[in-house]
Amino acid sequence: MIESFSSLCDDFYHDMHINTELDLPANRDTILTFFERIRKQYPSMGNFYRKESGDFCLEEDRAKGNWRHVTVEMDRLWSGYANPASFEDSYDLHILNLELAPYMLGISPLDINSLDLTFAMDFSYSGNHDEVIADALLAGSSFGTLLDKADARATGFSPIFTVALSADNKLQGRVAVESRTSSESHNTGRCETSEPISLYFTVRRYPRPDEQFDALAALRQLSSIGEELMSEKIIPNFVKPLSGAIAQRR
Repeated sequence: MIESFSSLCDDFYHDMHINTELDLPANRDTILTFFERIRKQYPSMGNFYRKESGDFCLEEDRAKGNWRHVTVEMDRLWSGYANPASFEDSYDLHILNLELAPYMLGISPLDINSLDLTFAMDFSYSGNHDEVIADALLAGSSFGTLLDKADARATGFSPIFTVALSADNKLQGRVAVESRTSSESHNTGRCETSEPISLYFTVRRYPRPDEQFDALAALRQLSSIGEELMSEKIIPNFVKPLSGAIAQRR
């Protein structure tokens, strides 16, 4: 299945986020011990650095095209795999983080605000991203009718949709399409950019107050629902129209 996803975009990402209520540890010993344990499992993850934001990151060499990373942010633990050969490879990394988080970072079920699983795709296009998104996703819609007026053109088209996937609203899905064409580019008429159009599909699970949150069970649920919705909804209704609109302009 993952081959069909990857073939429709230039880069494919499979990420998991554990969002916490309390701040995560930032002391030297805890961070280094945690990342050394990750590296023991994945020896090729040897690039460790601290971002300007203060986040700590351990990752593989990005130059090889497919690479893993783990990031400890202030209130979020993020594991991701760019262009994985299989979903099993990325799930192994996510599961390792879920298993280590309680013991090495102190993330208890009570501390988890939500668990996210994200399927992300990049589409290379150097022209006007807003026009592509408008043509692919909003043509014929109420939003698209705003472009019917003379001299109207697409600017600032980065739609976001969130839907509940369960009766109690504890399971949600979110689709976001991000344009990298800036307002300044529109003002100057120079919309060329080296950045891609990005599509993100995230399934999120919130804890229920009457039960202890089982993160591993939640990940299994998110993976099943996420892969199903990617195949049945996101690929035919978002990805293919985007890639088709880009192909028409090349």
